[in-house]
Formats: sequence, C-alpha cells, structure tokens
Amino acid sequence: MTESILPLNTPPTGVPPVTNTRRALAEAVELLSQGTGPVAADSERASGFRYQARAELVQLFRRGTGIVLIDARALPDLSSVDRALADVEWVFHAASQDLPCLRECGLDPALIFDTELASRILGAPRVGLAAVVARTLGLGLAKEHSAQDWSLRPLPRAWLNYAALDVAVLVDVRDVLERELEAAGKLEIAQAEARAVLAAAPPAPRPEPWRRTSGRHSLKDRRQLAVVRSLWEARDRLGARRDVFPGRVLPDRAIIAAAQAMPTSCEALAAIPPFNGHRQTKLKDYWWAAVAEALALPPTAWPTLRGPSHDQLPPIRQWHVRHPAAAARMAQVKAQLAELSEAEQIPVENLMQPDLVRSVVFKAPQAVAEAMAAGGARGWQIEAVAPIVAAAIRDHPDPPRHPKPRPRPDLPVSPDHLVRPDLPGSPDLPVSPDLPVRPDQPGSADPAD
Repeated sequence: MTESILPLNTPPTGVPPVTNTRRALAEAVELLSQGTGPVAADSERASGFRYQARAELVQLFRRGTGIVLIDARALPDLSSVDRALADVEWVFHAASQDLPCLRECGLDPALIFDTELASRILGAPRVGLAAVVARTLGLGLAKEHSAQDWSLRPLPRAWLNYAALDVAVLVDVRDVLERELEAAGKLEIAQAEARAVLAAAPPAPRPEPWRRTSGRHSLKDRRQLAVVRSLWEARDRLGARRDVFPGRVLPDRAIIAAAQAMPTSCEALAAIPPFNGHRQTKLKDYWWAAVAEALALPPTAWPTLRGPSHDQLPPIRQWHVRHPAAAARMAQVKAQLAELSEAEQIPVENLMQPDLVRSVVFKAPQAVAEAMAAGGARGWQIEAVAPIVAAAIRDHPDPPRHPKPRPRPDLPVSPDHLVRPDLPGSPDLPVSPDLPVRPDQPGSADPAD
C-alpha cells in the first residue's frame, strides 16, 4: 500500500478539445494508430437522465497519442476507431459496465485487461478506480462528477477534466497490476476472467419489470397492482419516446399513490400529489387513460400478488425444512468456500458465481464439474470449487426417492374372493358356508333359526 497519496487534479498531458466532427475523428484515428501499447478506454453515460444508456462521451488514452475525448452523441459510429485498434489490448476499469454502450458505437475489443477484476483477484480490499489508482500509483483521483447528465452540450470544462483523468493513468495501473498478478501466480486467472467478460451474453429482459416499482410491496390488492402495471407501462412508453429516464417522467411514489387512492375520474387522479403539479397536469388525460384501462380489466386479467420466480430452485431459507440434505450441503460448501477465499485472497463471488454454486449444490449431480462447466464456470473455478461441492454431495446425499404407487387396474372378480352381495353390480355368486355372513344383508339366515 502506497504510504502517501498525491492528488492528481489534471491529466499530465492536459485536457484535449472534444472530437465532435468527422474530420476531427479521422485525425484522432490516425493519432491512435500511431500510438504504442494498450489503449485505455472509458465511457460516460447519462444514467438516471436519459432512457437509453448510450455512450455520451468516449475517453481513450494511448502512449504516444495522449488522451482523446470523443462526443459519441455527435459521432455515434466509431467503427473506424475499432478498425485502427483491432489488434490492440483495451484497458478498462469494470469493463462489463462500458462494453454494452461501446459496442453500440461500433467499438468491440477482442482483447481486454480489466483493472477492477484484476484488483478483485488480487484480494484488494477496495476496487473502485480511485482506490485502485491510490494503491498502485499513490495518486488521488477526484470523482465528484460521476453522476452528471453527460448528454448536456457543451460539456463543462470541469467535467471533461474529470473524464480525461479516468483514462490518463489507467495503462500505468494495468502494468502494476500485471506484475502483481504474475508474482501471485494469478495472471492466467485474470486473463480467463477478462475473456469471460468479453464473451458474456447480454442479460435477459426481466419479466414483469413493473414489479420493481418502489413501494409496490405495500399493496395487497390485485386490482391496485393492475393500476401500478398500467401506469408503469404508460410511463415507460413516454420515457422511451422522449428519451427521458422514466423516474423523471413520473416518480414511483406517484404510481403507488394512485394505486392506493384508486381514483374513479380524471379529476380525482389530478388531485393526488404529484399529479396535481404543473408538469403532470399537462399529462392528466394521458395518466387517466392508463388508470381507466386498468380499472376496466376483469379480475382474471389482474396481476398476481406474487410475480414469476426468477429462480427454478426453492428459496434457500426453506431448504432446512423441506430439503435438509441440500441445506447441510450448502452450509458445508459455504464454510469451505470462505476458507478458500481467505487462503487464496479471492472474493467468494469471484471463486464462482453464487447462483451457479447454489444450483449445483441443490441438484447434487453426479458429474459436478460438467454441471459447472455447463453453467459457464471457467476452468480454474471448476478446479478450485468442484472438489468442495462433490465432497458435500457425498457427505450429505439426498434420501432415496420412492416412486408414488401407480393405481392398479381393475382385477377380474374371482369366486375365491369374498364378494359383498349388497354392492351394486356384484355378481350373483353363492356365499361360501365357510365365510361369515352379515345378518343384516338381504338373503342372510336368521341367527335365531
């Protein structure tokens, strides 16, 4: 750990002008192609301000080139940069956050180094960019402009300075981390994890995303949930059309307030805060149409109180009651993974994806390593974790499952079987003198005789 931290207030090479024309982009591409070594990359998005999480500003740095700031709103196609750097390693901090929006711009690196992932694998206690720069280089980065509306134009000078700093020393950080990974014998692990980030598929759309509305759990009536769903979907459509973050179109608290009040007219809805505000008053007919649509639904179309499960496994808190063997396996695996994490100085969540561990532990397959590989685990993860899970499966096997008895087909009636003549449809068979006959049945002999 570096003892003294020196503040880095401006990039050593200064803050360049923003590249926002095709001619300037062509010049930047030429400069980048003449540089040497890896290229550091970052992007700024207007998260929380715009509906689309597109790149608004792209920052690049390469030795021999310096810093390049590209206005991705003015220049949405950056494929020429990608072609110029096709064989170059790209350096990111938390690449999974930047790759989706950069790919939309035509930037699709084939090789990356992730300084956040490397820091995790090295067991660093703090892995934010400022903390990593401080630990590796002894420099202090200011992060006061991270949550700004980067879609604004022109961008303030202070913001551009902040953005340039994010890539100014990232290649230097990469070099220090690579040496540390080699010394720890973890360089191949870091490379495998970086390849996994590049190959990761986009996350599947969340089913029924309206259920994430803040405050929804306070509602216990399905018709109220129908109002929440309808308003949420109306808000989402309007946000997409205006390219405005939905929460800025209509806050969650307004949706919940409408569902609690269940207004029966446009005027009643317009009286509910914040629908009674100036901005929402202009949209009162739009919001009322969404509420009215929900109120007109039959009960069969109302949402269920509980949404669809995202996990095919039962809740882990229920395992000890319904699946005690699985609970015992999970407890054993959890304890041993904690020990392994401490010994290897790698966070438990990086040893293997927790959802995958839980799934394999619960299902207890015979081929543990194959199940982990099918779930996307890397080779080093399987080598480290599979023996732990396999041992837990051996120590706590599931009880044998007995098949449910199948209903037997009707058997033919045999004269050797006792047949009750009082039952409808019974064959007319003589009653054996050796079998007891109920005196209350028709045809029975009178015991007094």
